[in-house]
Formats: sequence, C-alpha cells, structure tokens
Amino acid sequence: MQGALRKLREEHRSISAVLSALRQVAHLAQDAKLRPDFAALGAMVYYIDTFPERLHHPKEDEHLFARVLQRAPEAAPLVRRLQAEHLEGMQRVRDLERTLLALEQTWPQGAAAFAVTVDDYAEFHLRHMRCEEQELLPLAERTLAAEDWAAIEAAFAANDDPLAGVGEREYRRLFQRIAERAPAPVGLGAPWKAA
Repeated sequence: MQGALRKLREEHRSISAVLSALRQVAHLAQDAKLRPDFAALGAMVYYIDTFPERLHHPKEDEHLFARVLQRAPEAAPLVRRLQAEHLEGMQRVRDLERTLLALEQTWPQGAAAFAVTVDDYAEFHLRHMRCEEQELLPLAERTLAAEDWAAIEAAFAANDDPLAGVGEREYRRLFQRIAERAPAPVGLGAPWKAA
C-alpha cells in the first residue's frame, strides 16, 4: 500500500510543480517587453497533456477507481465525479493548446487570454487532485486489500503508455527540460530576451 500511495502522491507533486511553473510563466508572458520562450511553454503544455491526461488519469480510472468501487460501492458518486473531471481535463488541455497557439501567433495580444486559461486549468486540476488526496485516497486506505494495492502499485510502477508513446524516462527528461528552459526564478533557464 505505501509504495502505491507514495507513487500516486509523487505524481501529483510533479503535476503540481509543472502547473505552478506554467502559471508563473504564463503571467510573465503578459509583459510585452519580454519575448516568451514558446518552446518552454509548449513543453509544459505537452507535459500536462501527456502525463496527467494520457498516463496518470487512465491508470487511476482503470486500477485505483475500479478497485475502490469493488470494495466500496458507496463511493460511486465520488468516483463518477472524478472520472468526469478526467474527461473534462482533456477538453481543458485542448483549450490550453489553442490559447498557446494563439499566443505564439499574436503575442503580446494573446497573453492575457492564455494566462486566464492556464489559471483556470491549474485551479481545476489542483482542486481535482486535492479531492483525490483528501477523499478518495483515505477511503482507499480503509477499504482496499493488500492484493488491490499490489496491483495498483504494479500498474503505476510500469508507467509506460504504448498508446501515448512516452514512458517514464521520457517524462523525467521532459520535466528536466522544463526546469532548464523556464526562466529564472521559475526554473533554471536564462531570462527572456527583450522584445
């Protein structure tokens, strides 16, 4: 159980870190005197699309949520809500991608809309993860058996999604690239150049 919970929480922390960095950089992009590094912004949005939306959430749906429902059918409303939020999250990522593309084509005009979309997505996703951490995981701790936790841990430990074509090593490299490209003080990258 502890290994599976640790992995889930580590993944939530990674997602939170990228969301926090994206929010800061999206607000920085509103400064018309500094040209944004669109590659860094694109890497952050790509990470959000591929890791939480295509890898983390499907594993929660298939392994964690399914087992919680088997052991605690009364959790159905909570699980249905979290699953609906997974679907909504995918649509919200498409909105992020559209507003990033608009920002890149029209900067600085699209900067405010991009920042609003980023803030909206980040708040939505942070609220979602908080619900999982505060409601679903404690329920899972109380109701799941050792064999459930072993299966969940194995699923999350594998963390390779052949459909997405990106495995855990690639996510780690992408996360490192984000840290290296995001401008200080958000990341380790050089400050953005004057426009």
